[in-house]
Amino acid sequence: MNARTKDAEIQTGARNAQQSGFTLIEVAVAMVIILVALLGVVFTFTYAITYNMGNNSRSQALAVLQQEAEKIRAAKFTPTTTDAILLGGSQATRDVMNATGTHFAVSVDVDNDPFTAGVQDNSSVPDATCTYKEIRLSVTLASPSPGWQLAVPSTVVIRRTRGN
Repeated sequence: MNARTKDAEIQTGARNAQQSGFTLIEVAVAMVIILVALLGVVFTFTYAITYNMGNNSRSQALAVLQQEAEKIRAAKFTPTTTDAILLGGSQATRDVMNATGTHFAVSVDVDNDPFTAGVQDNSSVPDATCTYKEIRLSVTLASPSPGWQLAVPSTVVIRRTRGN
């Protein structure tokens, strides 16, 4: 063996001893840490999707609420005519479908005497003597809610006085 070969072997052995990679345990620990971080990111995305679906449903409910309120505002309440939608009492909850095919439950309460507790219908305050009505309109999603936003129904209170 010459000196040159011996120097090459010494340098190669020294290089092998100085070069080291990751052990299998280090790689496994790193993978577990990355997996935990990725699960957190996935959970955040699913929460955001659910939250956005709830907001979308709430905006659709508000659009249905606005349409129903416009129907009530357009109804006649004059000394000679009162439309059926404005007759006093609680009306049956009805199903309304919007343009996207989503079903909403609409409930209407017409109070002939808002200054007295409870909802007065035509039997307690006849419509002929009623000059002021309070209408409570509520809209909820008919199917289970996709988010927390529809846990409380979208509600509006409309007050009407007898017109000419």
